[in-house]
Formats: sequence, structure tokens, C-alpha cells
Amino acid sequence: MPVNVSARRAEPAAADVSLLAIALRKDATLPAALTALDAAMGGALSRLFARRDFRGGRDEVLHLAGAASGPQHVLLVGLGTPAGADLPTAIRRAASLAARQARKIGAASMAWWDGESSADVIESAATGIALGAWEYADLKTPPPTDERRPELASAVVLANDLDIATPAAARGNAIADGMNLARRLATMPGNLCTPEYLAETAREIGARHDLRVTVLGRAEMQREGMGSFLAVAQGTPQDPKLITLEYRHGPANAKPIALVGKGLCFDSGGISIKPAQGMEAMKFDMCGAAGVLGAMETIARLALPINVVGLIGSTTNMPSGTAINPGDVVKSHSGKFIEIINTDAEGRLVLADVLSYARRFEPTAVIDAATLTGACVVALGHSASGVFGNDVGLVADVLAAGKRSGETGWELPLLDEYKDLIKSDVADLKNTGGRPAGAITAAMFLKEFAESFPWVHLDIAGTAYSETDLGHLPKGPTGVPVGTFVAFARSRAR
Repeated sequence: MPVNVSARRAEPAAADVSLLAIALRKDATLPAALTALDAAMGGALSRLFARRDFRGGRDEVLHLAGAASGPQHVLLVGLGTPAGADLPTAIRRAASLAARQARKIGAASMAWWDGESSADVIESAATGIALGAWEYADLKTPPPTDERRPELASAVVLANDLDIATPAAARGNAIADGMNLARRLATMPGNLCTPEYLAETAREIGARHDLRVTVLGRAEMQREGMGSFLAVAQGTPQDPKLITLEYRHGPANAKPIALVGKGLCFDSGGISIKPAQGMEAMKFDMCGAAGVLGAMETIARLALPINVVGLIGSTTNMPSGTAINPGDVVKSHSGKFIEIINTDAEGRLVLADVLSYARRFEPTAVIDAATLTGACVVALGHSASGVFGNDVGLVADVLAAGKRSGETGWELPLLDEYKDLIKSDVADLKNTGGRPAGAITAAMFLKEFAESFPWVHLDIAGTAYSETDLGHLPKGPTGVPVGTFVAFARSRAR
């Protein structure tokens, strides 16, 4: 059940909730605003600080029993040492961790206090709480009634100025809802989250927010000449989908920005089949598409005064008697011929035609996101997305948007020399340049289909989902790249 986070004016000691979460920086002393709470708890907080039992390191938590009145439980959460612009990200992380702890102990309600008053911090706190409270339990049998803990049903951010805090909390809810939509879609197994299901989700978003939604299937894409996209889809009986959502709230004559997502609902690798171990994680190969849907949901909720087009290329990559073979050559939507060296380099084949299709919207900027290469994970691990682009200013804007949203990106080069690695002997280019610079050559391939507009590619293979519990987020999808998409759209809407 999603948690809607609100703002309330109240002193921490007077917060009548199951759990009060208090965020503190490293080596902080007892804030004056907590003296009444400390007195109600018999001086427990002041003794704790005097003994340095809690030091405020990032992700550090300390759980205390509450007093006879006010909060029933008190949770101290460490922020570490965030500086300046890093504070909202630290707040969001700590608030998410606190909400996860609230769920674990069965707190039905929680309040958050951090002593800050800026709109950005309040928005981040609300986002974090809603992210931490979320879980995907649709496919799990509920435990026996006598073993069930109460669900976290309500959460508030304690603030002094509600004129600032109330709309900030509402924005935080909108951002979290978009990210949680993306997380839900990514968590769903591939037999449920199919290309048709993504299309239906797009239609639901369109109906809620009055967006124009267009869905092309196999027959329509054949008429469009999308030979690269359809080459990936020819091995599966499922109908591939090219999904377009148009949000038009900017000036009527203003050209849109375009957000593009790779939507491989399952990627077996095709004829170049992947190893069996870990292949179940290939349901996450549609996180780029989930990010576009989540971002469009949030952008519409925020009513940003901008024009945005979301484009998703969705199919499954399966081995069969009709699947593409290594060595096959196909003609893309742009007219370029592609030699397919490895059928597991399929995401770029889908995105090539989607990027080409995006030209009809005359976008001022295009950002695509894809779980594209394992090579990017080798290069950057799980802490940063790879960022590539053909426009210096746009790359800088996307990197800044990622930093504001807590989704770190790192630029990798697209030097002309790398193009030699994707030259083909029999076609215009080939779909893989081999192991060296694998993330770069994949981006170099996409660049060939983004020549008519400013473009940035996000390789989110290492950041869209986690194979371990992160503390502030559980194992599974993270919501990346929704934050970057939304922060970029907000910057262009100002």
C-alpha cells in the first residue's frame, strides 16, 4: 500500500506516532528542538550523546523506546557529513532507511524530523519515506493473521512553515510515486510484465493525465520500415510494442524534449544465449522503459509547463527457429544497414529505430536510458550510470540533473577512434565492437541514429537494480533513471 506523506507543524515531543525518526549529522550534539523530547524520555538522548553511543555516520541507526506520551519509538538516523547541495540526497537516503525500519517493527504511523526548513530538503524527506515504505508483495501469500505486523499507513514531515512544506511534500510524493511505478514494473516477472502490459500501463497513465498515447505493433512497425527493432522481435510470438506518450503542457509551438527507454521484458540473449546462472535477472532489462513511464507519471503529477514525449521500444529477445542469427544484416528505420555480430547486443538494435522514429517530433533534446552493457558495470560498478552524448551542454545538464536527484552519472568519451570498432565488412556498421570499450562502442552505435538532435545516452546496467540489499533500498530495482529524467524536465520547464 503506498504511503502518502504530508506535512505537519508539531514539536517532536508532541508527535503522537508509532515511530519518530530523527536525522542527525555526524558528531552532532543534542539539538535544542529535542530538549523537550529528551526530558520526556528521562534524559535518554542527552546520555546517549554524552557517551557517543550514536555518532551520526551515514546509514547509522539507533532505536530507542519512547516515553509514556508522544512517539512510541524513537529512531536516530545518521546523515554522515553532507555538504551543501548534497544534503537533499542524504536526507532522502536517511528517510528511506527510516521508513524501512518503521515497516520492520510494524509502525502504523511515523513522523520525520531533521531540523531543516528548505523546500528541497522537505521534498527529499517525503520522497525518501515513500520509497522506503514501498514493497512489492503482490505475488506473496500473506502470513497468518496472528503473525502480521501493522502496515505503515501514514507519515508526516514535521516542519514550521506549512506554506513551504505542504507543496514540497506533495512534490516528494509525486516523485516517489513515479519511481515506485518503475520499481513495480521492473520487479514483476517477465511473464506478467510483457510488452502489452507496458503498453496498457502507458494507456492508464494517459487516461489519468490526459496524455496522447500511441502504440505500434509488429504490423505497423513493418510499414514504418523498422527492420532493426523487428529483427530482435522476430524470435518471439509476443507482439512487440513501440509506445509513445505525449505530454503537452508547454507553449503550443515549443518543441518537446524526448525521453527514450529500452523495454526488453526478458532478454535470453537470443541465439547468442546468455549463461543460465543469473538469467532470471534479465527481467530487469526493461528498466529504461519503466523509467520513462515513471517519469511521465511524475511529470504529469507535477504539472510541469513543458512539452515532453516519452518513447519506449519493448519486446523480448528469444531463441527460436525464427530468431535472428549472428551474421544477419538488417535495414534500420534510418536506412542504415546493420550486421548483427551478437544477438545479445539487442537493446541497441531496438533503440536505433526508436531514436530514428523520434525525429518526427523535432525534439530539442533526447535522453535515452537502457540497461545496455555489462561493460558499463565493469567500468563504473553500481554507483554511477554511464553518460555519453553528442552535445557538451546537454551532457552537462543531464549530469547536473542526476546529481540533484541523487542518481550519479559519469561521462565516458565518444572519440572518433572508437567508431572503427563498429565498422562492418558487409554493411554500414555492426552491432558490437567486441570486449574492448564495450559500453563506449554501444553508445557509439546509438550515436549513428541520433545525428539530427542533441542526444544523451544513459547506460544504467549497474544502477537500475541491485543484487544486494542497500540498506536504504531493498534488493531489486532502484527507480533509476526516473529521478534524472524528472530533474532534467524540471530544469527545462523553468
